[in-house]
Amino acid sequence: MSPRDYLLYACVIFGWSTSWLPLKGQVGFVAPEVSVLWRFIIAAALCFLIARLQGLKLAFPARLHLRFAALGLMLFSTNFTLFYYASPHLASGLLAVVFSTASLLNILILACLSRSAPPPRQLLASVIGLGGIVLIFLPELRLSAAALPALSLCVAGTLFFCAGNLVSASLQKQHVPVMSANSWGMVYGCGVLSLYALVLGNPFIIDGGSAYLTGLVWLAVFSSVVAFACYLTLVGRIGAGRAGYATVIFPVFALLISTVFEGYSWTVLSAAGIGLVLAGNLLMLRSR
Repeated sequence: MSPRDYLLYACVIFGWSTSWLPLKGQVGFVAPEVSVLWRFIIAAALCFLIARLQGLKLAFPARLHLRFAALGLMLFSTNFTLFYYASPHLASGLLAVVFSTASLLNILILACLSRSAPPPRQLLASVIGLGGIVLIFLPELRLSAAALPALSLCVAGTLFFCAGNLVSASLQKQHVPVMSANSWGMVYGCGVLSLYALVLGNPFIIDGGSAYLTGLVWLAVFSSVVAFACYLTLVGRIGAGRAGYATVIFPVFALLISTVFEGYSWTVLSAAGIGLVLAGNLLMLRSR
């Protein structure tokens, strides 16, 4: 890889691993879905600006807008809202570990949709990785009754993310630029988030504290736009397989951040579980 590739890789890992701690600071005074709404209003505006500056197509027929709406529902609203609701009950590093199993869950979803068994190596990777999740959360379940519901929310959020990836892939097959699709997807996601807030009766307020606003800008600009753009650039330069190793690395850094700033306590079970999750992701990437 070239020096530029290493720089892109570093940006992706840094952006993804540092997003989980500020995410926890977005919940409290402001309802989770409202915090996610502010995040994607900013991110959508930036994506439209980037798409316009790059001269990308932004006008599409109504049939594609239905897919943009599905993308917004799955990838830019519901999945994040579920993680935000889970965040008060789990260490930020554990949120990252669950999210990193997306590549494992993708295989199971595709197998269900195609009604055919996945290749043995990919099935083994999924079993290893998901078994690691069980080991990681055994100590958490013993310490907190809220850990299991929070884990369920994270798994559901990851499944929504996986479904959103399928929608995104279908749009790319129709030659819709990723940045254009994401721009519209975020707009529809903001609509979904607004609906969630209205149904739940949560006010559209914002926390004026510096910690909240700094975290919001970081999540919207760097984690949602810059890091993702770097990742897509990396995919184009070195391929999806090699770029995908970021999913193996960023949970480790997220857990280290959680250990330093949140006092996450490592146990033999959690260490073994994290090792299995990373091994499952690594095996999955090498089997592609």
